[in-house]
Amino acid sequence: MLIIDRFEGEYALIEMNRRIFHIPKVLVPKGTKVGDVIKIDITVDKEATEKRKQAVDQLARSLFKE
Repeated sequence: MLIIDRFEGEYALIEMNRRIFHIPKVLVPKGTKVGDVIKIDITVDKEATEKRKQAVDQLARSLFKE
C-alpha cells in the first residue's frame, strides 16, 4: 500500500512498507491529500525505447567508423 505521508517542497513523500520514497509532486494527481492511498502504474514505452536504442546505435556507429 502506498500512502501519502507528507509534501515537502516539490516532492510528495510516499510511505510503503515503513519506508519513505520521494517522488515529484507533478506525478501525483491533483487534489491528493496527506493520508490518501495511491496506486502507481508503471509501463514500458516500447516505441520510445526502440527510438532511443536506434539513436544510440547510430551514435556508436558514427564514433567507431574504421
